[in-house]
Amino acid sequence: MPRVKGGTVTRARRKKTIKLAKGYFGSKHILYRTANEQVMHSLKYAYRDRRQLKRDMRKLWISRINAAARMNGLSYSKLTCGLKWANIQINRKMLSEMAIHDEKGFTAICDAAKKALEKGPQAVKEEKAPAAKKAEAKTVDTEKKTTAKKAPAKKVAKADEEKPAAKKTTAKKADEEKKPAAKKPAAKKTEAKDKE
Repeated sequence: MPRVKGGTVTRARRKKTIKLAKGYFGSKHILYRTANEQVMHSLKYAYRDRRQLKRDMRKLWISRINAAARMNGLSYSKLTCGLKWANIQINRKMLSEMAIHDEKGFTAICDAAKKALEKGPQAVKEEKAPAAKKAEAKTVDTEKKTTAKKAPAKKVAKADEEKPAAKKTTAKKADEEKKPAAKKPAAKKTEAKDKE
């Protein structure tokens, strides 16, 4: 069996791994085997930590918002509840940035949340009611438009369905007409016997 050399393909594959291991400590950036092990672990850690970073940032934003909210006489949970009742939609990242860079704006948001907490959730539902009615009216209008567009297609489909049904009824009528005609001669024979 002839000896097969790896040649350029193997060298290219190994160089790619060594390139990924650039800057690693000791032999992990020089020797292929140790470099390959470390690169595989590193890719796993990177995959895991891309998701972990999102969790960590959310924790950081919440702690920043909580600290700023307590300076304005609210806790984080009361602030989020008040914002929901006030129908203010702003994400945690922007709230934390406002808490750091725009204290007046954050104070205004806290005041709006306090007012909503004083009114309670019922006031929010009453304010939403006219908007909800408008949204329902829009959906009804769009449904009417879509049904108006679809109506001719349904009529055509119904007409197609009725045609085969009409053929069936005519076939049944023809069968019924034939059957009594076949029975009539038998009835005449019985009448003739009765006459005799």
